[in-house]
Amino acid sequence: MQTDPIGLMDSGVGGLTVLKEVQRLLPAENTVFLGDQARLPYGPRSVAEVTTFTRQIATYLRQHANIKLFVIACNTATAAALTQMQAELPVPVVGVIAPGATAAAATTANHQIGVIATAGTVKSGQYQRDIFAADAQSQVVSVACPQLVTLAEQNDLHSGHAQAVVTQNLAAFKGTGIDTLVMGCTHFPLLQDVIQTAIGPDVKLVNPGVATAEKVAAILKDQDLLNVSGQPVTATYYTTGDVAEFNQLASEWLDVKPKTVTHLAVSTLAAVAEVE
Repeated sequence: MQTDPIGLMDSGVGGLTVLKEVQRLLPAENTVFLGDQARLPYGPRSVAEVTTFTRQIATYLRQHANIKLFVIACNTATAAALTQMQAELPVPVVGVIAPGATAAAATTANHQIGVIATAGTVKSGQYQRDIFAADAQSQVVSVACPQLVTLAEQNDLHSGHAQAVVTQNLAAFKGTGIDTLVMGCTHFPLLQDVIQTAIGPDVKLVNPGVATAEKVAAILKDQDLLNVSGQPVTATYYTTGDVAEFNQLASEWLDVKPKTVTHLAVSTLAAVAEVE
C-alpha cells in the first residue's frame, strides 16, 4: 500500500502544476496523472457531467494503477465532485479549493480576497464558503476567466497577447482593494508572471497547488501511507488528448520530460466506469 502511487486528475494539463508541487514535496512518492484534454473545458459543463467524468477517471486510476490517494487537481471538478468522490472511494480524496482557501485566509492582511477561476468554479461559490470558514471577516470578489485556460492550454504564457488578455480579464478587480488573489484554476499558476503584472505588485498571489501538496503529505503521514521503500520512483502520465501536445507542455512545465505518455480513449474511461 505504501508504494502505491498518488493519483491526480485534471480536465487538461493545468493539474500538472499541482503534480509538480506534489513531486517536489514528496520526491519518494510514485505518481500517476490523467489529463482529460479531449473533454476540456470542464468549466461550462453541468455539475452532473463533471461528476461523471471525475468518477470515470477515479475508477480507471483505481483499477489500473491501484492508487492510494486521489487528488482532484482541477478546481471545477473539486467544486462539482469532491464530496461525492469522498463518499464513494475507498481511498482519501483531496481537492484543491479548501487548501487554497485556507492559504488565502492566512495570506491576506486586510481580509479582501480576489478569486479567478472558471465559470463553473465561480458559480459554485465554493471558494467564498471555504474562505469565509477560514476567515469570517473576509470579503471575496470572484471573476470567471475562461480565456486564461485557453492561453495555458495553448502554451501562450508570456506573450504580449497573453498579457493583454490577462489584463483585460483582471480589470474587474480595480478599486476592490484586494491584497490577495487566489489563482483558482490549476492552469493559472502557469501565467503567474503576467497575472502579477496585471494585478500589481502589492497583491499577493496564492497557488492552491502548494497547499494541496502539503495536505496530501499530511494525510499520507497521518495514515502511515508514506513510501519509505527506497525503491526507484515512477511517474506515469495519461491523456485523452494528443500525446505529442501533452508531452511538449508537460516537458516545459515540469522541468523534466515525461518518459512515457499513454493515450486513453474517452470511451475506455466510460466503459471502465460502467463495469464498476
